Amino acid sequence: MTPDYSLLNRQLAALLDTRDWLTNSAQTCAFIMEQVPDLNWVGFYLQGEPELLTLGPFQGKPACHPIPFSKGVCGAAARTRTTQRVDDVHAVADHIACDVASRSELVVPVIVNDDLWGVLDLDSPRQARFSAADWEGVEALVATFIERTDLT
Repeated sequence: MTPDYSLLNRQLAALLDTRDWLTNSAQTCAFIMEQVPDLNWVGFYLQGEPELLTLGPFQGKPACHPIPFSKGVCGAAARTRTTQRVDDVHAVADHIACDVASRSELVVPVIVNDDLWGVLDLDSPRQARFSAADWEGVEALVATFIERTDLT
C-alpha cells in the first residue's frame, strides 16, 4: 500500500521546526523510517569531497562509507543528479551491499542552488518495493527538507 505522501509531506514540514541541517536530516530519516512501510534503511549521504559521498544521519544497520560517485545506486544518483529506482539491487553489477537483506532501492539527489548537497537513500528488503508514486512522493519529501533546512 502506497503511503499518503501529501499527508506525510505536511507532517514532515511541521516536524522540521529548525533550519539546522543535522537536526532536520536526522528527523527526516526517522520520520520516513517510521511512516513508510517495508524499509530496512533510510539515510543521507553527503558530498564531502569531490566525487565522494560520506555517511550522514540514517536509520538502520551500520552503513557503507564512503561511496564514490563511480559505484552503486547512490553513486549513480550523485553522478547523474537524477533519482534512481532499482527493483532488484542484486541485478546491479556495481551495487554496494551494506545490508544483504536489501532487495530494492530508491535514491533521490539533494540539489541546492544547482549544487549537489547529497542524496537520500531508501532501501527495502522487498524486491520492487518502490513504485512511481513512491518516487514522486519521496522527491516531494526531499523538496520539503530542502525548503525547511539551511543547506548553504
